Amino acid sequence: MKFSILITSYNKDQYIEETISSCLNQTEKDYEIILYDNHSTDQTNLLIEKYSEKISINKRQKKSEFAAINQIDLLTKAFQKSSGDIICLLDGDDLFFKNKFNEIKNIFLNNKEIDVVFDIPIIKEGTIEKEFIIKKKLFKYIWPTIIPTSGISLKREFMEKCVKNYLVDDFKFLEIDLKLNIVSQNIKKNFKFCDKKITIYRSQVKNSIMTKNKKFYPSWWAKRSEAHDYMEKMYLVNRIKYKKGLDYYLTNIINKIMN
Repeated sequence: MKFSILITSYNKDQYIEETISSCLNQTEKDYEIILYDNHSTDQTNLLIEKYSEKISINKRQKKSEFAAINQIDLLTKAFQKSSGDIICLLDGDDLFFKNKFNEIKNIFLNNKEIDVVFDIPIIKEGTIEKEFIIKKKLFKYIWPTIIPTSGISLKREFMEKCVKNYLVDDFKFLEIDLKLNIVSQNIKKNFKFCDKKITIYRSQVKNSIMTKNKKFYPSWWAKRSEAHDYMEKMYLVNRIKYKKGLDYYLTNIINKIMN
């Protein structure tokens, strides 16, 4: 079972070497690392050249003014260059523990029916590490548990389907993690959670539609509204009826008022 690690970076010179090293130090040795940089303007390019004999380094101009579209574009290009059976996604500032591939491999081998493994990361904010809490859903709740990009591992065949059918460009605010969580958890139900701590996720540069302190910003509601539209479209693509609940209508009303 070969692993392909797809790394995307833009101005991550503070973290990129640590990110690459976390992949090179894996106990499982059957892997390849493919890095796509979005033409960083800091020292990232100088730093990654040190690893040119160990990893595939690629550079690509920004496709869009929207970061989410650029991220998916880079990962799609990286995937097209890959050859692994298992695809692991990794942001240029996050880290893998050295046993990550071994843990992911065992889950896939013991659960032949699944296509995706979501591992629950440790959240790192500066020097402080916190647990990623999965909240219990007391009522029917439309949103999946949003596992960050670096905690997502997929079988190659499913990643191919996602690139073809699910990672569409016409949702400018939605990153790949939200899209893959929705498709896998809500629609395909082809996943398993890994409760081992095998990924570190740096949260200070991330944004989420679930983040409470963003609710006063118009962009938060625009993103949440777009997430509803994406979910509705994916349900339709998979011939599943999408039930528009109170959250859908309130989000659209507030988004129209604020934007």
